[in-house]
Amino acid sequence: MGTAISLDIADDLPAAELTALADEVFGWLRQVDARFSTYRPDSEVCRFERGELLLSEASADLRRVLERCADLWAATDGFFDAYATGGLDPSGYVKGWAAQVASDRLLAAGAANHCLNAGGDVRVRGRSSTGAPWRVGVRHPWDPSATCLVLAGTDLAVATSGVYERGPHIRDPRRGEPARGLRSVTVVGRDLGLADAYATAALAMGVAGIGWLDRLPVYRHAVITDDARCLHSTDLPLVP
Repeated sequence: MGTAISLDIADDLPAAELTALADEVFGWLRQVDARFSTYRPDSEVCRFERGELLLSEASADLRRVLERCADLWAATDGFFDAYATGGLDPSGYVKGWAAQVASDRLLAAGAANHCLNAGGDVRVRGRSSTGAPWRVGVRHPWDPSATCLVLAGTDLAVATSGVYERGPHIRDPRRGEPARGLRSVTVVGRDLGLADAYATAALAMGVAGIGWLDRLPVYRHAVITDDARCLHSTDLPLVP
């Protein structure tokens, strides 16, 4: 998926079972990469984009993702747009969705205590090996060696969208230009796919995304503006 992915399973299970669970997670994520990569000419997304694959012939996963992207386009007033770059690119939803599915599968398999980090999109459940709630650091948008916020919890989906690694790659679909005003957006909730998409949409909105996030039910947020202001939900689960 073009990013580093790490998995920590804190359940006291036999080593062989832990290895099998990890293999299943990474096998699933490799399948997602092969199907949804916008860089692989033979991926399902690329073949669909070129018209070589009909929607009726597409996998259930691709149809599901395209449907959800359409729903998110409507829910965000068009700011989450899988076609914002001119071609089909559902990556703003897919990475979080894939990690959420992997976490759900771990839970169903009996691994109730785990942390899955897919390039900064993090799903934690249960407790760490120390017995304490998981701690999730949000990268400082100007200092890659530091965090600007630390969250803690036993059931959190934490997605961050920012312009500090890949530059202004998120586009304002209305102006057709790179989004400006926000340096980093973190969204926290229970579904990582939605949190990922909401963070992308808010970043695309620019400063107006702050008010939109304030009105978003259930999901909480933290925002770093281009002028280094830090704004966040009052009930965000922050720890020192």
